[in-house]
Amino acid sequence: MRFQVPQFIDVEDKIFGPLTLKQFLYLAGGGAAIFLVKQILPFFLFVIAAALIAGAAAALAFVKINNRPFVIFLSHALNYYVSRRLYIWRKEEKRPTPRKLAMSEEGVAPRSLGEVGPKLTEKHLQDLAWSLDIKEKIKR
Repeated sequence: MRFQVPQFIDVEDKIFGPLTLKQFLYLAGGGAAIFLVKQILPFFLFVIAAALIAGAAAALAFVKINNRPFVIFLSHALNYYVSRRLYIWRKEEKRPTPRKLAMSEEGVAPRSLGEVGPKLTEKHLQDLAWSLDIKEKIKR
């Protein structure tokens, strides 16, 4: 028996022409708010308020930040600014830096800090390789 699997489930249906239901409601709410402001405020203040309301309604309807709707961005921003934050400072100890490089055994200054430690001879290197090989065989 074959079943039809829904595809494109993350895409909202277009209900009002090219607009989804949410977009239409944001724009209709913005239009209603502009109408109410026109009835209350004088013309000069109405123009400023209408521009702000229209911009907010258009942003809510069409703007996406990081592929998420602007409403979610606003809710996260509001939650961040309203919630309490705890900053913890941990003092880290500063390691003293050597002002002069240590002299090597031959009395010649080393080229880098890596050469300051004990010399790695070929015999010592072979012993280390042999002990690693033995441990590897024991673990198997």
